[in-house]
Amino acid sequence: MSYLQVDHVTKIYPSLEPGAKRGDKFVVFENVNFNIEKGEFVSMIGHSGCGKSTLLNIMAGFDNATKGGIVLDGKETTSPGLDRMVVFQNFALMPWATAYENVAMAVRQSHKSWSKAEVKEWTMKYLTMMNLESAANRRPSMLSGGMRQRVGLARAFAAEPKILLLDEPFAQIDALTRGSIQEELLRMWEATNSTVFMVTHDVDEAILLSNRIAMMSNGPAAELAEIVEIDLPRPRVRADLIDNPLYNELRNHILKFLVTGKAAPRKFSDLKAI
Repeated sequence: MSYLQVDHVTKIYPSLEPGAKRGDKFVVFENVNFNIEKGEFVSMIGHSGCGKSTLLNIMAGFDNATKGGIVLDGKETTSPGLDRMVVFQNFALMPWATAYENVAMAVRQSHKSWSKAEVKEWTMKYLTMMNLESAANRRPSMLSGGMRQRVGLARAFAAEPKILLLDEPFAQIDALTRGSIQEELLRMWEATNSTVFMVTHDVDEAILLSNRIAMMSNGPAAELAEIVEIDLPRPRVRADLIDNPLYNELRNHILKFLVTGKAAPRKFSDLKAI
């Protein structure tokens, strides 16, 4: 059995379209079915309206599937829990708490038997891994957008969830800062062997970070069109990938899917990742 199973999930809402009758339905997506293995980094990509974030919310327990379900480590999940930590695009930090306190609160909830010294050591470990030790005593209003998201990532990893859910975590960050945080996320993921599911619109980001990319067709009534294996060697460095022929084939394949809204026949050559 896979570590996480998205088991034939469908999400339907009552229709709010003008002229809709009682009982009319709006199908966000239907029969989405895939697995994630322990320690794997899987991204989902697709146009707005295909239900990517809705699926992530169902995985987090913030919403319920209309049909199907989510099974994590052999147990069906239907409500939020510390075994799933979410990093949102709007940072979602407690504004009255310092960076240290934002992370420490998650650590205390995840390790309720730990002493104050153990909580401090663990919290500082993850702040340091995200290069935030000098900002530990600053509140979010005193931090840049990139630093706020680093705090959110440190908090999520420090809680040691079974799966980390990233909802377009870099959408509000400028391109240069985004690149450096992506590299820090990769380093953190490799160091902790965490399992990650990320929703994104960014093709280059998805290829850089992921083992596999799930591609959703256009909504409404979106479907999982294809899962692309990212067979590029790790560690990955963005500057090295740009000239890699396999990277460009993968990128073009995904971009063509996004333009057409449907999976095209695979035409990859036998190029080896270099």
